[in-house]
Amino acid sequence: MASLICGSFAFDTIMNFEGRFSEQILPDQLHILNVSFLAPSLRRDFGGCAGNIAYSLKLLGGEPVPMATLGRDGGVYLDRLKGLKISTEWIQEVSTDYTAQAMIMTDKDNNQITAFHPGAMNQAHLNVIPKAGVAKVAIIAPDGRQAMIDHAQQLHDLAIPFVFDPGQGLPMFNGEELKHFVDLATWVTVNDYEAKMLEDKVGEPLSNLSKRLKGLMVTLGHEGCDVWVQGEVSRVAPVSAQQVLDPTGCGDAWRGALLFGLERDWSLTRCASLGNHLGALKIAHQGPQNYALTDTIRALIA
Repeated sequence: MASLICGSFAFDTIMNFEGRFSEQILPDQLHILNVSFLAPSLRRDFGGCAGNIAYSLKLLGGEPVPMATLGRDGGVYLDRLKGLKISTEWIQEVSTDYTAQAMIMTDKDNNQITAFHPGAMNQAHLNVIPKAGVAKVAIIAPDGRQAMIDHAQQLHDLAIPFVFDPGQGLPMFNGEELKHFVDLATWVTVNDYEAKMLEDKVGEPLSNLSKRLKGLMVTLGHEGCDVWVQGEVSRVAPVSAQQVLDPTGCGDAWRGALLFGLERDWSLTRCASLGNHLGALKIAHQGPQNYALTDTIRALIA
């Protein structure tokens, strides 16, 4: 059965800075910050959390159903989705805005600076989850603020289990709002930085939050993943990448693997292990939607 993916579609403009941000920013001059980074390489990719997760899930053999908004320049993205045989049924086009745009610069240590224009994403709340049974599981990924609030409540009311993945949208919400998301959700997934922010905002440790969920997953990059279940944590081993080229979309690749496993009632540790493999595969390729499965991953899902 399908996985409903509520989140953003975006065009990513990705640049590489051949130095280190830390060597160009003077800590004692932050009050008059004025810096420029020479980026010799530039490319445009299809991106956005919903698009990246859908790509990952489809690649694994799952059934992604993205729910998102595109702007007046989004026709090329729709064509791509159709070419990948990904459903476009719940994607709205907003003629008054551009599709969301992310401007991402990565330095030689894989640190990133991102400027994001939400565009049509701000109208994502116009999409309404239609009925129970539209999907076996769902995910609330970063999207317009009101869309994340509305879709979480709609999924809960329709008794569709879902993953809350606040990601870069986490700062939009205060502690009480985040507690409410946790109470509505079935699972939560964050990276290690977001995990600390979540704890600080809600005033509770992950061990406590996990007791209100079926599971809470914290991705740790090259250190693997922590899976919290009812206050107990398990470390899922990392997977070494053949090379480290571009971290953009690694977390979304991981989340596609998570949904693939949840569709099949896998354990959370097995889901996380597949996610670690897919994240290691993605980081060895430029762009968030430009990788293909290896024989190793095919064996994991056989």
